[in-house]
Amino acid sequence: MSSHITRRGLVTGAGAWAAMSALARRGQAQESSRPVSVRGTARTCVFINLLGAPSHVDTFDLKDGPWIPPDKDLRQVAPRLVLNLRLFPELAKLAGDLCVLRSVRSWEAAHERGQFYVQTGHASNPAFAAETPHVGAVVSLKRGGQGNMPPFLSLNGTPGQGAAFLGGVYEPMAPPLSAKGFPLLQHDYFVGRGKERFDEKYALLEEIDAEVRRTGLQQKALSDYVAFSRTAKKLMYDPDTAKVFVFSAEDEARYGANDFGRACLVARNAIQARNGAVYININNDGWDTHQSMYDGGYQGNGLYGLCSRLDRGVASLLADLKSSGDLKSTLVMMMGEFGRTPGPLNGRAGRDHHKNAQFAVLAGGGIKGGQAIGATDAIGKEIVDFGWSQGRPIYVEDLTATLYSALGINWTTALADTPSKRQFSFIDNTKVEPFVVEEAFL
Repeated sequence: MSSHITRRGLVTGAGAWAAMSALARRGQAQESSRPVSVRGTARTCVFINLLGAPSHVDTFDLKDGPWIPPDKDLRQVAPRLVLNLRLFPELAKLAGDLCVLRSVRSWEAAHERGQFYVQTGHASNPAFAAETPHVGAVVSLKRGGQGNMPPFLSLNGTPGQGAAFLGGVYEPMAPPLSAKGFPLLQHDYFVGRGKERFDEKYALLEEIDAEVRRTGLQQKALSDYVAFSRTAKKLMYDPDTAKVFVFSAEDEARYGANDFGRACLVARNAIQARNGAVYININNDGWDTHQSMYDGGYQGNGLYGLCSRLDRGVASLLADLKSSGDLKSTLVMMMGEFGRTPGPLNGRAGRDHHKNAQFAVLAGGGIKGGQAIGATDAIGKEIVDFGWSQGRPIYVEDLTATLYSALGINWTTALADTPSKRQFSFIDNTKVEPFVVEEAFL
């Protein structure tokens, strides 16, 4: 996934999230919900999207068998939780903070449809796609506006689904990541006078456009543009924003010195800055392991490389947030779109798509760590213990409800003001009624 961004992209990807409150915020009359009890234990969520669907039976629902190479190091790191320390040496040290859900089942076995579900809490339907926003956009709608930073960040690439009908106000900001910081936040063309020249030119723009802005604010596109530019301006030359995207070579090496590690590092900075980011999506691609899973020299999607990057990035993020005290108020959720075929590897030494069982990992934000909820059979083909009060598999709908509840958001909310006037529910409830996995919390 590309994380390239232009100067125009900064405006279109970062500024619109703060459109004028009179035009962007929805009134109570446009919302409906039923009363539910929400946890409200988190102020921020980091969602780690394992694109391509990781094998549950080789990672967090580990099943020992002849398919695992002899260099394995299987250890019980928490009650009912075994990890291969050859793949996860750092996360094993933090097992007491991890809650692994092993009774998760997907509705889908195709990547695009499964990803749509993970990103939105809704089934993929082309007729409704324009009215089905990303979960991060919904979180931004309900919890945004707490600082200069956009409420929805997407790191290491953009998500497939954006804000949809909610509008540019809630689109994700997807900045490039490097140790040099975010170059589009300031102009270095005028030594010592960069900010002064920028402010002068912006004031001139405001003066020239004053009449158009005054008379055209009832047009949504123009009002979004006005809010875009004014809010993007707040990011320019803002030291609190700039430092989010700067990190040391030592930290970069500790997090893994790769795109995913840098994304985890910037997520840490954004959370600790407390400057407005409330939903941080981190893409971790490459988990479509149809072949050569355990081939250490495989240049494609080998499990050793995939797990090493995941292990270092996530463990460093959790450890740093724990050290700063921010993990208590940060929900970290990690999952892919489905599981992979259990038992012996396929003819290409990999695993194919399997929707009947997969995992999700939760940490922080009020989550009870050191536990595994649910269980699959001896090879990981079917769920044999649901492990929670509803007595059925945990679906994406339930995980999305759990995420919303942790952030203090009523997951039963529906909006009436869609372009088609169809009602948009925060979570699809046509296949199953969503419930919060209460057993995951303290």
